Amino acid sequence: MPRCPTLPSIHNWDSYGRWPAVWTFLRKMPVIVCLLLLDTSLLTVRGQTRIPLETVKLWADTFGRNLYNTVTTYSGSLLLQKKYKDAEPSLKIKEVDGLELVKKFSEDMETMLRRKVEAVKSLVEAAEEADLNHEFNASLVFNYYNSVLINEKDEKGNYVELGAEFLLESDAHFSNLRVNVSMSSVQLPTNVYNKDPDILNGVYMSEALNPVFVENFQRDPTLTWQYFGSSTGFFRIYPGIKWKPDENGVIVFDCRNSGWYIQAATSPKDVVILVDISGSMKGLRMAIAKHTISTILDTLGENDFVNIIAYNDYVHYIEPCFKGILVQADRDNREHFKQLVDELMVKGVGVVSQALIEAFQILNQFQESRQGSLCNQAIMLITDGAVEDYEPVFEKYNWPDRKVRVFTYLIGREVTFADRMKWIACNNKGYYTQISTLADAQENVMEYLHVLSRPMVINHDHDIIWTEAYMDNRLFSSEAQNLMLLTTVAMPVFSKKNETRSHGILLGVVGSDVTLRELMKLAPRYKLGVHGYAFLNTNNGYILSHPDLRPLYREGKKLKPKPNYNSVDLSEVEQEDGAETPCSQQNALRTAMINGETGSHSMNVKVPLDKGKRVLFLTNDYFFTDISDTPFSLGVVLTRGHGEYILLGNTSVEEGLHDLLHPDLTLASDWIYCVTDIDPEHRKLSQLEAVVRFLTGMDPGLECDEELIREVLFDAVVTAPMEAYWTALSLNISETHTPRASEPSVEVAFLGTRAGLLRRSLLIGSEKISDRKSLTPEDEASIFTMDHFPLWYRQASEHPPGSFVFSLHWEEGPDSPENSPGKPVAVRASTAIAVTVDGKTAIAAAVGIQMRVDYIQSQFWAATKQCGTEEGPCPKSCEDTELDCFVIDNNGFILISERPQEMGRLLGEVDGALMTQLLSMGAFSRVTMYDYQAMCKLPDHHHSAAQALTSSLSASLMVVRWLLHEFLLLLLQWSAWGSWHDIGSEGHSLIGGCDSQSVFSDEHPHKHKKQDLLHPCDTEYPVFVHQTAIQEANGIIECGACQKTFVMQQIPSSNLLLLVTDCTCECSAYSPILQEATEVKYILRILQGERSG
Repeated sequence: MPRCPTLPSIHNWDSYGRWPAVWTFLRKMPVIVCLLLLDTSLLTVRGQTRIPLETVKLWADTFGRNLYNTVTTYSGSLLLQKKYKDAEPSLKIKEVDGLELVKKFSEDMETMLRRKVEAVKSLVEAAEEADLNHEFNASLVFNYYNSVLINEKDEKGNYVELGAEFLLESDAHFSNLRVNVSMSSVQLPTNVYNKDPDILNGVYMSEALNPVFVENFQRDPTLTWQYFGSSTGFFRIYPGIKWKPDENGVIVFDCRNSGWYIQAATSPKDVVILVDISGSMKGLRMAIAKHTISTILDTLGENDFVNIIAYNDYVHYIEPCFKGILVQADRDNREHFKQLVDELMVKGVGVVSQALIEAFQILNQFQESRQGSLCNQAIMLITDGAVEDYEPVFEKYNWPDRKVRVFTYLIGREVTFADRMKWIACNNKGYYTQISTLADAQENVMEYLHVLSRPMVINHDHDIIWTEAYMDNRLFSSEAQNLMLLTTVAMPVFSKKNETRSHGILLGVVGSDVTLRELMKLAPRYKLGVHGYAFLNTNNGYILSHPDLRPLYREGKKLKPKPNYNSVDLSEVEQEDGAETPCSQQNALRTAMINGETGSHSMNVKVPLDKGKRVLFLTNDYFFTDISDTPFSLGVVLTRGHGEYILLGNTSVEEGLHDLLHPDLTLASDWIYCVTDIDPEHRKLSQLEAVVRFLTGMDPGLECDEELIREVLFDAVVTAPMEAYWTALSLNISETHTPRASEPSVEVAFLGTRAGLLRRSLLIGSEKISDRKSLTPEDEASIFTMDHFPLWYRQASEHPPGSFVFSLHWEEGPDSPENSPGKPVAVRASTAIAVTVDGKTAIAAAVGIQMRVDYIQSQFWAATKQCGTEEGPCPKSCEDTELDCFVIDNNGFILISERPQEMGRLLGEVDGALMTQLLSMGAFSRVTMYDYQAMCKLPDHHHSAAQALTSSLSASLMVVRWLLHEFLLLLLQWSAWGSWHDIGSEGHSLIGGCDSQSVFSDEHPHKHKKQDLLHPCDTEYPVFVHQTAIQEANGIIECGACQKTFVMQQIPSSNLLLLVTDCTCECSAYSPILQEATEVKYILRILQGERSG
């Protein structure tokens, strides 16, 4: 094809689409005016190329007609529609009762989780009974299976001490790790001596848990890891596993630092940390104090509330925005506090009484107003000594009830003030400890947990706790990484001995993991429609499980958990679409679910598709209820329209089974047709094999979803004729194909049904397929998963029946921003098959084909040679050097261009002038999307947010600087020629509204260390959507010295548009329009000024 000549650009553009040398240009304006006056020939505007509208419409209609004929012929869509139409008399369409559905799912989940609780309770009883019967023996000698040393031999080939032979076998139920399901093993961190008498006695006592572990697992085969974490530091885990040190030979995992241990060992708490920053704390003492604060923060969780006050001559809130309040100790706030603590400087004289008064006032205020944790309250005093008279403070604020415990941490080796620090702690139901080195902090800080647990121990309150979602980092240094999201149920274990009962001794915590994937299997995907889904969140508003939760990011070739993966809020995955009342329904939904209510809400939403490149506008109905005896709420989402209905068919088992055994048929491997992951004999079965065994009676022990199997049998029967149809096409292609044949290069025909059935037929030899990953598990977006229907199915369902959705596919895929896109090799087209019964319409299936790119290109270029009834050569053709022709999809991505490097790119990136005109005339709309789970690169010059928030004055100055910056940009924009085209600034600012998620002025620097490559951030990006009401358009773009004409025409029965432009006129005055994500920079609202003590 002839190339459209490319004119050299006379301007260099910056990333904002403006002239970088605009002031230079303005200075030269008089000279330019003179030149224009001297040479009037420059004023002559080059005439535009005329593009005949009728001809372009003819091209679009011809191409659309040829495409439609090809796709309907090779997909068999008309045949499939007829087969479902013929079956309508035997079909029923039932309206889904969302509230009834969510209650049923919730009950099933409650039953499953109750079994986990019963297993944990049996472990608690066994551990407490074993301790009651065990007498401490200081000289005990006992060999146990040490997880690090098992199966290790010395130089002579003998097993090392504590490292006897331990049989390990790979087990699919435990992520294919090598485990021993007959017994447990014991892990200890490197800093805990494995032969310490306390350790040996604890391990010996906890041997009694082995038979209970095994019995629990036999009674409930869905159980995964069970364990006992001792207060002395050892960790007994079942099934037994080999533990490997990290690259430095160190075992860093200490169960006592885990969220499940800390939450079970203590009740929720309000904590105020007071840290001495007087001059005497300089040097090593301040380093120890900072490390102590960091360690205390690590013991807090989402159910706790905290603040930090630094004191010398005055009282300073290290975060002025949190003055006089307590904030939730979620990960973001903890990391923010750590960042601020690192920047503390010592100065002045330490006066502790005013700091204590401030702390007591905060705690009293929160208690009286029923805010905070509504449970334990504590003050952590970190200092190298206290000299003034502080007793009156305690008399006024804490005695005689002593509702607030005071824990004192004496920093350094000096013991002069030890008695005073002990007195403070002991007279306020606290605990005193001295921290002389950095290494002391970990063990000494943990002591406060035992003190706070005493009331629970004495009262024997075995509270059951459930954790937020997390990834199992216990196994990161073991044989494999387990990247599945879990929640843990845990309970404390107390000493029941009479002589220690009054002391309240915590022996440890027992727990068991629940994979959230297993839990979500109890909300079957087929009952929720094409776009529906189920999700879980906690009573803090954080997501446990959601189809759009993306907990991992890629760093090089490795997948890693995002630092904030388990603190993604419900409001960050459900994007409300509505400018009039932004986020009103979203906030109402979030609040109701946090409160554990049962009910429903409706909301217009923007749903990102195809990794954010596209968007669907849907109206969703949200149904929600709590899961009893847990802090979790379950939500079910049904989409208005076809998502409100479920199709019910029926057929005989004999007929269905026959059609189910066709070789081109597969079932969704992630869906649960039959339970195959409990019985080891069933784990090797595919879902299709399990269904066949169930239907033939070969395995009566299989537990199967009979409703789903009934629907898949019906779909198998209705779609069975497609195999013969595609086979005939394939034979016809092979018989007629020659190297010069004009036979269409259609490679694959496929269909999917609402029951997860997938048929895939190769119309050519497998070695000739251009995209071999398509419709295989390697291409997850193209198959049925637990979270989503295939992308081609979802897109087709939102287009009119009989209309095909076309999309381009690459050799490797253009998904990675670090790598250039691979070569476009295939085009996929799909359409939905709808069934209507009694006025109700449901989507029964979707069908489509995959064809070679060069075939669809050849069809297009042939169509653009048409010129209607005129005789002789066509006056215009896309082969003309003065015309440029594109085929784009409904989101503005180029499907066909004479320049292959432009295929798959956004039109605005290739021709900013044309995209700008289409946007301005309403043919396309720009939709702003937000990604609250993004990872951004740190800027070169990165300043702490803490510096920007040290006072109201600095916050004011920051806002003034921003306003000044925006004003200057505005002046520049008005000074430039042509229109200004916003493509997203490097740091777009939002004040207030739904998107003001943070009180920090910079891009969350507290979330990551500066040397890290990426950090969590929020980004915004544009998505472009064709407005279907405008099916044709034309116009003239003023480009300074010339005028650029264009014509846009809808291609019938598709999501495609034909664009023809005049390429003799270069519009360099228009900047490209890109689909680039830019980080959202939040500007702090001016808060009330800092008050100092």
